[in-house]
Amino acid sequence: MRLRCAMIFAKNIELMANFYRDAVGLTPITAESSEGWLEFDAGGVALALHAIPADIAKDIEITNPPTIREGTPIKLVFEVSDVEVARIRLMKHGARMSEPSAWGSCDGADPEGNVFQIVRS
Repeated sequence: MRLRCAMIFAKNIELMANFYRDAVGLTPITAESSEGWLEFDAGGVALALHAIPADIAKDIEITNPPTIREGTPIKLVFEVSDVEVARIRLMKHGARMSEPSAWGSCDGADPEGNVFQIVRS
């Protein structure tokens, strides 16, 4: 088996697409895009955004800054060359970021509160 894609369900797919493109730096795979679905090249695996159906999304509140979804048992981990530079860029695009650890990582939450981590490559 091989992981083909990691998927995030998104209330505001445009906001999330902008974040993962502009802040994280992923490249959209236009051939894999359709209404409510967008894939990014995440370096060997795809990261997909899937729109939450409107009847479910209406009951989901997205705050600014985002409420961290700490109860979600999944964390995406992205490699970066400079944790502090990436941390600042991510915060400018709406991420909530912790202080960097001594071992070269930093936890964060995207604009909808999904937890991720950046680590020094």
